[in-house]
Amino acid sequence: MELIDSIQLLGLDYHFQTGISEALSQIHDADIDNKDIMCPQAVFKILCISVDVFNKFKEEGGSFMYTLGSDVKGLLSLYNAAYLGTHGEIILDEAISFTRNYLASASADLKPPLTTQVSLDLETPLCRRIRRLLARDYISIYQEDATRDDAILELAKLDFNLLQSLHRKELKNLTNFARDRLVECYFWMLGVYFEPYYSRARVIATKVIILTSILDDIYDVYSTLEESQRLTEAIQRWDAKVVHQLPEYMKDYYLKLIHTFEEFEDLLASDEKYRITYLKEATKDLSEAYFEESKWRDQHYIPTLEEHLHVSLISSGYPMLECASFIGMREIATKEAFQWITSFPKIVQASAIICRIMNDITSHELEQTREHVASTVQCYMKEYGTNCLNQTAFPVALLQRIVNFSRMTENIYKYIDGYTNSSTKTKEYISLLLVHPVPL
Repeated sequence: MELIDSIQLLGLDYHFQTGISEALSQIHDADIDNKDIMCPQAVFKILCISVDVFNKFKEEGGSFMYTLGSDVKGLLSLYNAAYLGTHGEIILDEAISFTRNYLASASADLKPPLTTQVSLDLETPLCRRIRRLLARDYISIYQEDATRDDAILELAKLDFNLLQSLHRKELKNLTNFARDRLVECYFWMLGVYFEPYYSRARVIATKVIILTSILDDIYDVYSTLEESQRLTEAIQRWDAKVVHQLPEYMKDYYLKLIHTFEEFEDLLASDEKYRITYLKEATKDLSEAYFEESKWRDQHYIPTLEEHLHVSLISSGYPMLECASFIGMREIATKEAFQWITSFPKIVQASAIICRIMNDITSHELEQTREHVASTVQCYMKEYGTNCLNQTAFPVALLQRIVNFSRMTENIYKYIDGYTNSSTKTKEYISLLLVHPVPL
């Protein structure tokens, strides 16, 4: 389990997916209750176990055992794994509170590399971290671990740098497509998938998020309500012949949007071309949501929170972008998968909610300095005051894209709007992933 844990944290697990799955299945099928589990760390490396096992680590009064504090690594595993709980699993909420408080108080007495790992995980638990940034951090941590496997460490460094070279090449080729916010958009998609076999998908998704970012600015900043309506109607028709109906400054964008989708279709195999139809419909839904918000803005209308979310979860862009993330994937992205993801399933709803709420909280003050649609923060103030598990109908490789979108939201909007203000922490992250290789 420790080997699997290290391989995953170092970002190498995509090489060994079959072996890891088989090993974890064997552990999962074992009779855990009859084993002498001495620390939470062993328990939490096993997938989908009953939360009842955590009662082993409680005193008779119901509080967690004070003696657990003697195993900081175990507590860290308990802390990270507790974030994988579902709604209503109170014992995991208690575990988070207990372990967070204990780790925070003990961190001053720890030594590297454990102190570094505790500090990073307390800031953002493992399940919410971007895989590439996590790998970059953990390579440094693992390097200082006296129990490390030097062969695995060398593989992790070489693998990171090889992938970085591929990602640089993709980014360089994309400079011919657009320059404004290009690196930030590519960084966003790099958080969704970094694996080399998703190169086509990553490039397509980056182009889509660039076009989406520009479209958002047109509705949000540049267009009048009448111009927004004309653009929305043109997108609904999806026909280059109607470009003459648009204002001059919109024409180039509209044609670029249509031609780029045509280029996507050319990249796809004959039995994959149907995917573009789903992406077009998702883009049409997005433009309608943008237009509805434009009307709210000009009318100074503050909707109820429910009414706002009905529109703003779509305008978050995530439902469309998550559909786009499937476009360039392999045969795993079936027609049934596209029918499912465009039906706005619960996992997409949850991802969009995370994106919308975190975006609105961090950008609320900036957006209210100019004419802008009411945010969820304002709607909530006026009116009141999901999970990715095994045994799903669709492959985990598809669901992982949606989870990774949520991880990117955590990274981009955790403290500030790191997309709009990308010269701050986002610039540091981009440098780590795309500029500086890992020292060998």
